[in-house]
Amino acid sequence: MQRRIFLQTSLVAASLSRISFAMPTVLPEPTPRKLPRWRGFNLLEKFVAGTSGPVPAGAYQERDFEMIANWGFNFVRLPMSYQCWATPDPAHWTELNENVLKEVDQAVDWGKQYGLHVNLNLHRIPGYCVNPPAEPLNLWADERALEAAVFHWRHLAERYKGRPNREVSFDLINEPNTDEASYIRVVRALVDGIRAVDSGRLIIADGLQYGNQPVFKLADLQLGQSTRGYLPMNVSHYGASWVPMLKDAPEPTWPAQWMNATWNAETLRKIAIQPWQKLEATGVGVHVGEWGCFNKTPHSVALRWMEDQLKLWKETGWGWSLWNFRGSFGILNSDRADVKYKLYKGMQLDEMMLRLLRKY
Repeated sequence: MQRRIFLQTSLVAASLSRISFAMPTVLPEPTPRKLPRWRGFNLLEKFVAGTSGPVPAGAYQERDFEMIANWGFNFVRLPMSYQCWATPDPAHWTELNENVLKEVDQAVDWGKQYGLHVNLNLHRIPGYCVNPPAEPLNLWADERALEAAVFHWRHLAERYKGRPNREVSFDLINEPNTDEASYIRVVRALVDGIRAVDSGRLIIADGLQYGNQPVFKLADLQLGQSTRGYLPMNVSHYGASWVPMLKDAPEPTWPAQWMNATWNAETLRKIAIQPWQKLEATGVGVHVGEWGCFNKTPHSVALRWMEDQLKLWKETGWGWSLWNFRGSFGILNSDRADVKYKLYKGMQLDEMMLRLLRKY
């Protein structure tokens, strides 16, 4: 029995050794006009506050940074809720928990140590979050919410002032859903707040329509912009309980039928690539801040869809950040029913998905 376990472990180790290589030593230098082809993952330790939710809040894990780097990637995005270090009560929005913020500092330090660019994102910012529950005040309409949002970003700017842009960047608001004028007003206020503290900080703004629509009227601010890679939703989010429109959707295929249209690589090029290339032509760097496929989509379908996405982004020179690393969209512990996982450091590794990601 022990011999069998030893042999199995040895075979897994040998297999994994063929898909790892040395960590990068020098991160590329980004500019708002040309973002590097950063490739990596979203880490969700501060995605929600407290001990409830799909990913309970906690400290980041050094082993994640080490594994991501050892597999040849160079980027992590940290989607965070301000409620991890501050109260949701507007009367106390500016009272910060230093102990929690030190955990973010640690993640930034690990990024430098392991050669990973760290992109800080306020997934929940005072006044707005794409996910429930709704914020007590409305960022797009209430000046108190905007003042608090500026306060939080100014604090982060002060905290990381002096860190080079190749190590740290800011992604202002996750997946805004509002009118263009309101969004531009808020973004300008946040940018002014950050640049009053750190004039050279690299700042990225998500597109409108949940990150899918480029915002040409922000081009004069010298920001990068972040898009998404979830289309079509009936492939990427099949079986996701939080997407009611897909409740009775049939099991997806790829190419897919969605919204009375056939979706394939050319559809993705036309709808999700070409509009952003027009933005890029104005001098705005583009990065795919989130993408991925929920674990209810058949694995073979997910991989075919993912490969078409990855090929398109490689053609354009855009980087990407998979949602997530560990979890239902990721390469570790994704709980897919149709995957033969490899045991790796006590976790279940989707080796086929990892190989695909490394290829592009």
